[in-house]
Amino acid sequence: MVSKKVERLRLSLGKLPPEVMKRHLFGMTGARSGKVVVEPSLGLDFGVVRLGGAKAKGKFLIVSSDPITGVSERAGWYAVNVSANDVATSGNRPEFMQSIILLPEDASEGDVKALSSEMHRTAKALGIAIVGGHTELSPGLHRPIVVTTSFAMADSYVTAAGGREGDTLMMTKTAGVEGTAIIGTDPRFNKKLGKETVMAAQRYFEKFSVVDEATIAYRTGAVHAMHDCTEGGVLGAIYEMGAASGLGLKVAERDIPVSKATRVICSAVGVDSLKLISSGTLLLAVEKGKEARVKDAIASVGSRATPIGRFTKGKVLFARDGKAEVLNGPPIDEIWRLHEQSATSI
Repeated sequence: MVSKKVERLRLSLGKLPPEVMKRHLFGMTGARSGKVVVEPSLGLDFGVVRLGGAKAKGKFLIVSSDPITGVSERAGWYAVNVSANDVATSGNRPEFMQSIILLPEDASEGDVKALSSEMHRTAKALGIAIVGGHTELSPGLHRPIVVTTSFAMADSYVTAAGGREGDTLMMTKTAGVEGTAIIGTDPRFNKKLGKETVMAAQRYFEKFSVVDEATIAYRTGAVHAMHDCTEGGVLGAIYEMGAASGLGLKVAERDIPVSKATRVICSAVGVDSLKLISSGTLLLAVEKGKEARVKDAIASVGSRATPIGRFTKGKVLFARDGKAEVLNGPPIDEIWRLHEQSATSI
């Protein structure tokens, strides 16, 4: 039984803490169904439903939903990419999408056109068909809220829970991809940045998708698990992948690639790049000895992959400045701390 004191605890902005999700969400899944193959759990990017018999083509439905809440600019671009990325971590390309678009009371027809056309272009480029949804003006909103649900039909898949002891943890691109784009282009946060840094941050929007790299990596047959680095950044995703797989990890800060633009931006606003939202960065559990195969496959689609750690028994350990600390949970994302500071200073 949850005490009254716990029920009154104030929650922070962003994703709910793991202990709150365990208490109030993961068991609250409605009617039981034998067709549900992958149920909600910490660190998992999507659900899986069995569609047909063992010999049916496309016998699994991969489903994932994600909201866009903290941005106004390029909200349509974000919305399509975030749920598409989650489905892609299964190793399969998303094929279909639905959306819920909630707009502020003062939104115009032009706002609707801009958002819908941006979603159309982004989905078309990824080969995703938008099959429906709902759009309305809602009271009390200061910026659009867009929720997308992506779907794929698949014959096989991996989840974030598939890591095996001895696997190499690999990471694509660099840390803080999404946060670099957000902070570097948002007038509330980029006042201390030079013009060249702002222009560099704008190019990070083009790095958001992991669809190509996830699907081609899966085809190598060497990948046991994948996870998208969203809220909580790289450190949050490392913790969640370890927790989902029931394993420990050993990772050192020096092995995690961080770009020059991200370092400059994070230093200017005083945030930790490894705790910064990073859609576009993919974590992979790769069979030991097959890292080069996966690295070459990812390079063939214009991205890169770097070994950053190892799956082990025990706890998730992160070494920084020569000291190893246990990651007992995902950190609160730095982007939410910036939002709170911005609200306080107004």
